[in-house]
Amino acid sequence: MENVVLTIHLLLAIALIGVVLLQRSEGGGLGMGGGGAVSGRAAATALGKVTWILAAAFIVTSITLTIIAAQNAAGVSVLDRLTDAPPAPEASVPALPDADTLLPPPSGDTAPLTPTAD
Repeated sequence: MENVVLTIHLLLAIALIGVVLLQRSEGGGLGMGGGGAVSGRAAATALGKVTWILAAAFIVTSITLTIIAAQNAAGVSVLDRLTDAPPAPEASVPALPDADTLLPPPSGDTAPLTPTAD
């Protein structure tokens, strides 16, 4: 159920963005925009009505998602999750191997080299 409402919510958000971007600018936002006549209320256009319908549906799906999330997390607090969680296992550092196991045994003559006079 939650996935269906979430999908509808996302589609409504995309449609609402598209409809708002399609509308003609009517205001004096930052001194720009359309017409010079300032009236108390502009005539409602089809895009304006669609915008209101999509906005209302978006709010309804937002509230519905909030209610569904609250029911799924009934009686569980975030703080309860933190304190009831088992402690994380500590990462153990492996011991370093002995030097004898890292180097192969010397082969052949093991006498130290002495400089020879030429």
